[in-house]
Amino acid sequence: MTPAAIRGEVLDILENIAPDEDLDSLQDDVSFREQLEMDSMDFLDIVMELRKRHRIQIPEEDYGQLASMASTVEYLTPLMKDI
Repeated sequence: MTPAAIRGEVLDILENIAPDEDLDSLQDDVSFREQLEMDSMDFLDIVMELRKRHRIQIPEEDYGQLASMASTVEYLTPLMKDI
């Protein structure tokens, strides 16, 4: 997957987790928690959905890499390059 495709996939997951949020104005370099009404369970839902959809295992110590859209795409790009 390309970084743009990964971004689209993350947006799709976020739409399911936070359907009332305005994702069109999402800023890539600002953390999801600052921009969206997300709690820790919502964040875990992102991790679980990535695992379910693409069989990607994200170690708990790497969760901080998924703080914003930019860092999430950067982290996932090498993991999803062959998908």
